[in-house]
Amino acid sequence: METLAALGRTRLVPVVVLDDARDAAPLAGALVAGGLPVAEVTFRTPAAADAIKAMADRGDILLGAGTVLTPAQVDEAVAAGASYVVSPGLSRAVVERCRERGVLALPGAVTATEIQAALELGLDTVKFFPAGTSGGAPAMAALAGPFGGVRFIPTGGIGPANLHEYLAIDAVVAVGGSWMVPRERIRAGDFETVRRLTAEAVALLRPSAPPSREPSQ
Repeated sequence: METLAALGRTRLVPVVVLDDARDAAPLAGALVAGGLPVAEVTFRTPAAADAIKAMADRGDILLGAGTVLTPAQVDEAVAAGASYVVSPGLSRAVVERCRERGVLALPGAVTATEIQAALELGLDTVKFFPAGTSGGAPAMAALAGPFGGVRFIPTGGIGPANLHEYLAIDAVVAVGGSWMVPRERIRAGDFETVRRLTAEAVALLRPSAPPSREPSQ
C-alpha cells in the first residue's frame, strides 16, 4: 500500500496532540518546513477531526488519525482526510471499518497473541505500543523473529537517545515520537521551535548522525 510505503520513506512519524484546531495548519507548516511532511493526529481531544481537516486541506502532508477506538472515529478520521488509522490496541471492528473505507489500519500489538490476531485479520503491519514499557527494541526484535513477515511501527517512550535502537531493526517501517511536537509549545504558538526540533529529528535519521542523550518523550 502506498501509504505504508510513504511512512517507510519518512522513517519518523510525529505523534501530535492538538487542543485547538486553529493550531493545525501552522503546525503542519512547521513539520513540512522541518523536513517531515507526515503526522499522526490523536483523537485524544475534541479538536482532532477539525485539526486533521485543516492539515489535509494544505495538500502537502501525509495524515493519520491516532488513538482511534471505534468505527465511528474511523469514519470521522477518513471524512477529515486521514490516510491511515492508528489504534492503541487491536479492535476487529476498527480494522474492518478501515478496510471498508480503504485506509491503512495500524493497530497496537505487543504480544505474540496480539500479533497472531492481527495476522488473522489480514494485517502484516502493527504499531508496537507502548514500546518503552513493553520491553523496548529488544522485545520487538524478539517478536520479529517468529513473525518474519510482520512489520512494526514502534511508538511510546522513544526519543533521540534510543531512536536508532529501533531503526536498526529490519522489521521496523518507521518510528512514532512526540519529542519534536511538544504539546506546550504548540499551545503557545511556538511553531519555530517545532520546526527546529523537527529539523533536528530529521538530521538524526542520517546514518552519520550520533544519537542525542536528550530524554525521550
